[in-house]
Amino acid sequence: MNGLRHSLRLRLAFILVGITSGITLAGSFVYSAFLGNYYTETKVDALQEIYSDMNTVFTYDEMIDRVVASEEAVERLRVKGYNYGIQILVADTLYGVQFANVPSEDANDSENLLSRLKEIIFNIDSGNVITRILEKNNNYQMYSYKNNNSGRTYIEMWGELECGYLFLMRLTNESINETVNVANRFYLNIAFAMTVVGILFMAFVASRVTKPIRELADVSKKMSKLEFDAKYTGKSKDEIGVLGENMNEMSAVLEKTISELKSANNELKKDIEAKTEIDELRKEFISNVSHELKTPIAIIQGYAEGLKESVNDDSESRDFYCDVIVDEAAKMNRMVKKLLTLNQIEFGNIQAEYERFDIIQTIDNILNQTQILLHEKGARVDFDNTRQVYVWSDEFQIEEVITNYISNAINHLANEKIIKISVANDGETVRVTVANTGENIPEEFIGRIWDKFYKVDKARTREYGGSGIGLSIVKAIMDSIHMKCGVNNISNGVEFWFDVESGQDLKK
Repeated sequence: MNGLRHSLRLRLAFILVGITSGITLAGSFVYSAFLGNYYTETKVDALQEIYSDMNTVFTYDEMIDRVVASEEAVERLRVKGYNYGIQILVADTLYGVQFANVPSEDANDSENLLSRLKEIIFNIDSGNVITRILEKNNNYQMYSYKNNNSGRTYIEMWGELECGYLFLMRLTNESINETVNVANRFYLNIAFAMTVVGILFMAFVASRVTKPIRELADVSKKMSKLEFDAKYTGKSKDEIGVLGENMNEMSAVLEKTISELKSANNELKKDIEAKTEIDELRKEFISNVSHELKTPIAIIQGYAEGLKESVNDDSESRDFYCDVIVDEAAKMNRMVKKLLTLNQIEFGNIQAEYERFDIIQTIDNILNQTQILLHEKGARVDFDNTRQVYVWSDEFQIEEVITNYISNAINHLANEKIIKISVANDGETVRVTVANTGENIPEEFIGRIWDKFYKVDKARTREYGGSGIGLSIVKAIMDSIHMKCGVNNISNGVEFWFDVESGQDLKK
């Protein structure tokens, strides 16, 4: 019953029925309540208009000491009387008829009017009953009356003109044509007014009813663009209100589901690719590891044998031999750790955990961690950390990419020793660029720097303990999250870049 009570369909039905019934009832009430008065008022106005015209037509001329009237003016008065359906009688003080205007063809009508005037003046009872006094002053009286003999009703006006003549005007209250015309005009006026009111009221009702529907349309449009901030705010309990609440719940579920689907989709892609590449990766990994470990193992073995055979007896030489062995062992340890990390990424053992974070803050944290090394290298960093740029990705893996880029830039600094870090957001992706001044990478080697264990300058790489795995880890991470990375030679150095999905539209 509660749902039925709040049904939008029933509410609209009741509104339409109510409006229709209200307009009909109001029209009927107004028609029945005011038509009689409106009709009478029009007759009163017509009689007063004729009375004013008679005072204009019949004027007293002092020069000749009598009342005069032009034929043209009299004719106009006659025509107006006919048009209004008014019987007119003008008589002098001796009851001589000076003007008579009767719509009927009966010649006795003027005599009847004169007789009626005498009855009124001499107060002779002829069976006429006054039912309503319409107006009364010193010049005339106007009233409605009923003739009991004929049963007909009249509006009558009699009195004295300014020129001294007596007059009598009469019209029937049952003049059919006039009644129809007056009723039609009145009803049309009322119908027009009621129509205007009805249209305004329906427009108001339609606006109130469709407002929540328009709001739902806006919410659904934003949802189609994956903008889940928009919520339905209506408080109604009808079908639209229930739909709005359901859309709000659906928006929250979709946002959560899309987040989960992003992670699941990336994992699925990695699983499919891993099935086809796993054998090649395994072979390549064993081959590269064997190659990279061969040199440090040989060095450790040689220096260890030297110590055993006491090639040099002095303590300084023994310490040097031990330092070389420890240094090579440490390099092997770092390389093995990086290889294990790279192997886990390539085989999909490290699952990306997508979240929204400020990449400016991440870069700033990494720079703070490398302040000592930057100072030792005499490097100058150009980076704007005064804004916020949100991205959608695995923060730990992106931090690994940025760390490798910055370390690579530090190790290859030259000339002005400037490291410039920039972050650009086009609304869909954010591009991070790390550039350093120094030597360009030979064009023939640019395509191979992402390969595991590849070193453009082997001597320099060996000098700072590089293993040629850092950029391979970068490439593996970006491939695992299905985003792009790259390198470009610039006029005074090299710039590395990578893309990550923008998180600006998901900001709460």
